[in-house]
Formats: sequence, structure tokens, C-alpha cells
Amino acid sequence: MKKGGSRIIGLIETDKGKVGIMERRDEVFRSSQDVLDAIADLCYEGCERFIFYKENFPESFYDLRTGLAGDILQKMSTYYIKLAIVGDFSGYTSKSLKAFIYESNRGKQTFFVASEEEALKALGLS
Repeated sequence: MKKGGSRIIGLIETDKGKVGIMERRDEVFRSSQDVLDAIADLCYEGCERFIFYKENFPESFYDLRTGLAGDILQKMSTYYIKLAIVGDFSGYTSKSLKAFIYESNRGKQTFFVASEEEALKALGLS
């Protein structure tokens, strides 16, 4: 994760609220601290919803045994941040990951969706 320089997360304002959206798919979060560092400025501006892309997380995120997904998503929950992750997750064969995605999508905090439009809807912004 690059520190400093230009902001990597843009801000979209809708009539229903603000959402931070990752502007670069080549930025990869390697830890929960990377995510918090990236969203900190927008959180201070009152943004509590974010859209990231599947590519923003290393493959180890999608291997639940590493604990990376749990760590990152626990931080999001702790700070009441809603997150939508956009991508094609159909290629993963892990039953535990599929169950994790299913349960996440049934909740109100984290969503795994196929498009930005679905992300906005899941986050209550459309």
C-alpha cells in the first residue's frame, strides 16, 4: 500500500449520502491498517460507506484460514463502516468462503456484489 501522494479513494455524493469509492484497482490492501489508512480522511468527513474491488485485496483475503478477511471486516464493523466489494466471486470453490459471502450479503455491514450499481443499492444509496 502506498503512503502519501494522491488520494486513492474518491467521493461520490448522492441524495442519500456519501460513498467512498476506490479509484485504483491496482492498489492492494495487505492489512486492516492499510484499509483504515486509506479511508481515514473520508471517515473524518462523515463518510461511512465504501466501495472497493475484488482486486484491492490479496488472494489471501479470500482464504479465510489466513484471518485477513476477518481482521479487515471486524475493523469495518468496529467503526460502523459499511463496505461493498465488487467483483466476480464465482471462481472460488471454497465452501467456507461461499458461506461467508452468503452470510455477509444477508447482513447490513459487508456485501459482495457483481457491480457498482449493486454496491450502491446494497449500501442503501440508490
